[in-house]
Amino acid sequence: MVTARAPRRAAAPTRLRPVVEGIRPLVDGGRFAAKAAVGDVVAVEADAFVDGHDLLHCEVRYQRDGDRQWGSVAMRPLGNDRWRAGFPVDTVGPHRFVVRADVDRWATWRRDLAARVGAGQDVTSEIGEGAALLAAAAGRAKGAERTVLAAAASCLAEAPRGLETGLPDGLPTELAAGDTVGDLVFGDPLADLARRFGPADTAVTSPPCPVMVEPRLARFGSWYELFPRSTSPDANRPGTLADVVDRLPYVARLGADVLYLPPIHPIGTTSRKGRNGATAAGPGDAGSPWAIGSADGGHTAVDPDLGTVDDVDRLVAAAAVHGITVALDLAFQCSPDHPWVTEHPQWFRHRPDGSIRFAENPPKQYQDIYPLDFDTADWVALWDALFGVVRFWIDHGVTVFRVDNPHTKPFGFWEWLIGSVKADRPDVVFLSEAFTRPRVMERLAKVGFSQSYTYFTWRRTKWELEEYLTELTRTPVADYLRPSFWPNTPDILTDQLQTGGTPTFVARLVLAATMTASYGIYGPAFELQQHTPREPGSEEYADSEKYAVRHWDLDAPDSLADLVARINAVRRAHPALQYDHTLRFHHVDNDQLVVYSKSHLVDDREWWPDGDPDVVLVVVNLDPAYPQSGWVDLDLAALGVEPGRPFVVHDLLTNAHYRWEGSRNFVSLDPAVVPAHVLAVVVPPAQ
Repeated sequence: MVTARAPRRAAAPTRLRPVVEGIRPLVDGGRFAAKAAVGDVVAVEADAFVDGHDLLHCEVRYQRDGDRQWGSVAMRPLGNDRWRAGFPVDTVGPHRFVVRADVDRWATWRRDLAARVGAGQDVTSEIGEGAALLAAAAGRAKGAERTVLAAAASCLAEAPRGLETGLPDGLPTELAAGDTVGDLVFGDPLADLARRFGPADTAVTSPPCPVMVEPRLARFGSWYELFPRSTSPDANRPGTLADVVDRLPYVARLGADVLYLPPIHPIGTTSRKGRNGATAAGPGDAGSPWAIGSADGGHTAVDPDLGTVDDVDRLVAAAAVHGITVALDLAFQCSPDHPWVTEHPQWFRHRPDGSIRFAENPPKQYQDIYPLDFDTADWVALWDALFGVVRFWIDHGVTVFRVDNPHTKPFGFWEWLIGSVKADRPDVVFLSEAFTRPRVMERLAKVGFSQSYTYFTWRRTKWELEEYLTELTRTPVADYLRPSFWPNTPDILTDQLQTGGTPTFVARLVLAATMTASYGIYGPAFELQQHTPREPGSEEYADSEKYAVRHWDLDAPDSLADLVARINAVRRAHPALQYDHTLRFHHVDNDQLVVYSKSHLVDDREWWPDGDPDVVLVVVNLDPAYPQSGWVDLDLAALGVEPGRPFVVHDLLTNAHYRWEGSRNFVSLDPAVVPAHVLAVVVPPAQ
C-alpha cells in the first residue's frame, strides 16, 4: 500500500514585483557594519529591476540608530539595472540604510504617452488613464498636496484638445510649469507628487544594512610615532613624558595629527632584553617597552622613569592645544613580573612542569614576555580586565589606540571589546598592527578595527602598487578595511630604505602620504633617514629604540622634517588627498614611473555641497638611482578636464607650473633632485 504524501509547499507567494539585490556596502550580508567617517557621503549601489517594461523609482533611506525619522535620497541609474546614491553622515555611531524600489506608474505612463504622441497615435484613452492615476494619488494625499493632485486630475479629465488644451485659470501655482496640459504632464513638479503618492503596498525594501560612522580621524590623519624615553634634550639622561610635551611643537611643525607612543608602562626585569635584542641585558639596559609589568604596576600604570598618570593627562591636554591627538599602544601581554602573573596565574598557559611558556614566533623568541591565555576557563574575568584597561585610558582622555599583534588574539574577543567600547564611546579609534595573512587582516577590520597597517612596506614595483591599491580602494574590501600606510616602523627597516638613500625615503613618503588618506612614520628615525640594519639581511634597526635609549639630533642637515611638514600641509589643504575611493591609476609607458590621481567633487559632485573640484595628480620615480621619463596617458574624465581643454598642473612640492593639453603629456623626474611630482590640476575658466 502506498501512502499519499502531501504536496510540498512553495515559498510564500508575493505580489511585489521589484527585485533588490547586489547591495553595496553590505559586509557579509549585514553580519558586520560597513565603515564611514564623519563628513563622508556614503555611496550606496544596488541592482534593482522588475519584470516587463515598467520603470522603477529607487531610493536610499537612512538614519542613525535610535532616530525616529529616516532621510531619503533618490538613486540614479548607472545602466544594466545598477543604481547609485549617496547619503551624508555627520555624527559618530551606528547608522543603517535600506534600498527601496517601486514601480513608478506615473513615469511609466508618461514614457509610453510620449512614445505614442511621437508616433502620431490617438492618446485620448491614455489621457484618461493618466487622470485616473492622479485621482488615485489624490485619494492617498492630504492637505495642499491632495488639492494639487486633484486639480491636475481634473485638468486631464476635462482636456477637450488633449495635451494641447490650455491650462485653466486658478490652477495651483505648484503646477504652473507651462501653458498646456502637455506642459503639466511632462513637468517635474507633477511627476514628483504622483510618484510620492503612488500605491503604498507595492514597494520592495531591503533589510537594513549597518554602517558604523567613526570620527574623521579614522579616515584621514598623519601619524607620528616616537619613544618617550628618547626625547631628552640631555644626552646624559633618558626622556620623560614631560620631555614629550616639550617635543610637541616639533611634532606640530611636522603636521602630525596623531602622536603615537609605544607602551609607557613599567618594564619587567626578568629576562629583560639587552641592546639590539640580546637575550641578556647589561647594566643600565632599558629593556623592551612591550615587556609590560613590574612591581610598579601593569597596564594601567606608567613607568616611573617616564612619569605618572598625571603626566599622561598633561600630555593629552597639551597635545590638544597643538591640534594633536595622543594614541597609546595596547599590547595585551605581560612580562614575568606583571602583577597578573601572581594574582591571576590561571590567565597564563603553563607547561607540565608548572612554568609559563614565554612568547614565540619561531624562530623569534621573546623570553621577556608571557602571552595571555585566551582559552583559560577564567576567560570572562580576563576579558573584563582587558576591557578595564581600555576604559581606564579613555577616562584619561585617550581616544586612539594602536593595537599590537591583534591577530594573535581571538576575533570574538576583539568584536566584543571594540563593540563594548563603541557602545558608549563611538569616537574611539583602533589601529590594527596585524602584519598577517589577508583574510585574517580583513576579519579584524570587519570585527571593528578602524584602520589597519598593510603590506605597503613590501610593495615597491609599479605593478605591485597598482594591484594592491586597486584591491584596497576599488573592491568590496574598501567597504570595511581602511589602510594606513607606513614606510617604516620600529620593527621594519626594509632593504630599499637601507640602500636607496634619500630618493627612496622621499619616494616612499610621497607614496604613503598621497596613496592613502591615513599614513604614518616612525620618527625621528624616518626624517633623519636612519638606514643601518642590525646585520645584513635583517629588517631590524641597528641600536633599535625597542631596546635602548637614543638621542636624536633633530637639526641634522640631512633631515627630511621640512619635506614631511610640506607633505602634510598639502594633505590638509587638498580634500582630494583625504579620501581613498577616488584613487585612479593612469597609464605611463615606463615601468619605473607610477602615476595616479585623487579627486574631490569630480566623481561625486552630485552628492557634495557646491564647491570647486580639487584634483591632485601624483607622479613618482620608483628608481632611486637614475632619471626616468615617459609619456602619460591621462584619464581626463577622472581629472575633471574636458578633452581638448588646456590646463595647468602646479607642483605642490617645488611650486613649478606646467601647461598641459590633452590626455598625452611628457614627464621626467631626476631622483637626485626630486623623485616625485605632486600636482594640483588647475583648469582655467573658459574664455
